[in-house]
Amino acid sequence: MELLQILLLALVQGITEFLPVSSSAHLILANQLFGWADQGLVMDVAVHVGSLLAVMLYFRLDLWAMVTGRPSDAGHFPEVDPRKLLLWLVVATIPLVVAGYLLAGFVGTELRSVKVIAWASIGFGLLLALADQLRGRLAGAVQLTGGRVLAMGLAQALALIPGTSRSGITMTAGLALGLDRQSASRFAFLLAIPALAAAGTYSVWEMIRSAYHPAWADFLLAVGSSAVGAWLCIGAFLRLVDRLGMMPFVIYRILLGLAILAVT
Repeated sequence: MELLQILLLALVQGITEFLPVSSSAHLILANQLFGWADQGLVMDVAVHVGSLLAVMLYFRLDLWAMVTGRPSDAGHFPEVDPRKLLLWLVVATIPLVVAGYLLAGFVGTELRSVKVIAWASIGFGLLLALADQLRGRLAGAVQLTGGRVLAMGLAQALALIPGTSRSGITMTAGLALGLDRQSASRFAFLLAIPALAAAGTYSVWEMIRSAYHPAWADFLLAVGSSAVGAWLCIGAFLRLVDRLGMMPFVIYRILLGLAILAVT
């Protein structure tokens, strides 16, 4: 792969992984615009590893609290017992793992199309708009509970549909359940840790099974670029989401879907 392709695709993946937009839609569009071939398995592994490192670093205090069982006022979930938060993360990830195991073949063969990605970007964008508008009409904020977390985990399984956006669908579910934008976004990002770990592990296994040996310089460059993009994106989004709301991302998703339909 060319240097420009590695840098651009890694940054695109790292940034869009944590925005309520579709990372797969962006990668499809970038490849179409520049005439690049599919980025391949090694690139998938690298960008997943980079995004995972970034979100783990950002939520390091919460992760440390879960390991030690000691609440941290400096973390992003000081109101939740860290052991309970760890249990919730495990429970909320189960639907995605089960659905991925059962439906991986179907998704890879039947849904991996440009039109599916484009229409999913538009359709789930409109669903995000509806959830955000409904949440805005509620008085006060609700707290994270086991039931709400499980519902967000079930919604996350829909991210197997290319173009959905894992973070976008979990935020949508959180907002629809009454969480404020900050809580829905923070938990969606935290929920990315086991999801990315599972996806990265699967990709590494596929790479080992295929006996493919990557160009390590390119691999490390992709990991680093993805991590930097993801880190900056998480911080910026959490600082701005209350001020901007979700509508700019909804409009962007619709335009992105239409752009993909136009160029393919």
